[in-house]
Amino acid sequence: MTNKHTFQTRLLHNDHKFDRNTGAVSVPIQQASTFHQADFDNPGIYDYSRSGNPTRDALEETIASLEKGTHGFAFASGMAAISTAFMLLSKGDHIVISEDVYGGTFRMINDVLGRFGIEHTFVNMTDLHEVATAIKPNTKVLYIETPSNPLLNITDIQAVSKLAKANNCLTFVDNTFMTPALQQPLDLGADLVLHSATKFIAGHSDVVAGLAATNDPEIGEQLGFLQNSFGSILGAHDCWLVLRGLKTLDCRLKQSSESAHKIAEYLSAHPLIEEVYYPGFNCHPGSSTHAYQSSGAGAVLSFKLKDEAAVRTFSQHIELPVFAVSLGAVESILSYPAKMSHAAMPEPERLKRGITGGLLRLSVGLENPEDLIQDFENGLEYVKAAEQLSEVK
Repeated sequence: MTNKHTFQTRLLHNDHKFDRNTGAVSVPIQQASTFHQADFDNPGIYDYSRSGNPTRDALEETIASLEKGTHGFAFASGMAAISTAFMLLSKGDHIVISEDVYGGTFRMINDVLGRFGIEHTFVNMTDLHEVATAIKPNTKVLYIETPSNPLLNITDIQAVSKLAKANNCLTFVDNTFMTPALQQPLDLGADLVLHSATKFIAGHSDVVAGLAATNDPEIGEQLGFLQNSFGSILGAHDCWLVLRGLKTLDCRLKQSSESAHKIAEYLSAHPLIEEVYYPGFNCHPGSSTHAYQSSGAGAVLSFKLKDEAAVRTFSQHIELPVFAVSLGAVESILSYPAKMSHAAMPEPERLKRGITGGLLRLSVGLENPEDLIQDFENGLEYVKAAEQLSEVK
């Protein structure tokens, strides 16, 4: 099916809108692990589900189309997608990477790749001069996460991609926060886009999955080889869950983004909130870049309370958000990066990046935003009372 329709419509009306054999309007779950070969000299399309599965093919073709790529891949988790992408590199290669990257990516870079002789440099990716200065003769990849996790810093994808091409490097972009509904890095010059599809793409806190897409045939061939070699593929039923979640991605993300803006405005005006990190504010240092390369601010924001004690009091006295790891679900999820998403990052590294004991990250779900605001107001009243009691003592 052509791309003549809008993104919202293409989520529903694409090459997999119904099964060609039966007319079923849901992609069949092909649970088979192996496939009969009528002729071993001329095997069929499928032989073993690690190497290929019809349900996984449907998801991989769908994400490739939505990201305006030519090759898509479905992995067992977001980190499986990211880790497999890094296996495009070899001993002696070098990576330049956003300094405030997701904790799991930090762990992979810092604690695993070094054992295989792959070097790295963390940089402030919002500073193009710093990025350019960090590039070495052996640099092969510039790795972007924008908006970054958890401080929502914005990197100019097009500018970094041009810098990468000028230095014969590849550009990888983690697009988890934005999804192709709001940001399409391949159109901006990136070579590979990565997702934790566990988050907004699947959207219901019921599946762990990773996706990748590229418009480069060589990268596509190499990544397909690595996917089959490592075997960290997404199972057929989980592929179906992600495909189902994709159908409502646009409407979910629109409502959650609208609610996030209201909540960010409320928090920024509250005297107990020291700072709000949200790219939808004009005062955000990356707002103009984000507005250029994305079609919305997204549904994730972070905010800072005074300290860990304030976070503890606040989290114990709110009712609506789930207090948990992850993000991008139909229910709002409040996370504590220092001890959740970035627990793998040593404390000095966290503090250097601004991930303090008072920082909270909020992924806004589909609740009425006024209910969430009232819930937060109640929680902050307890924080205020605790601080007043502490002052008296």
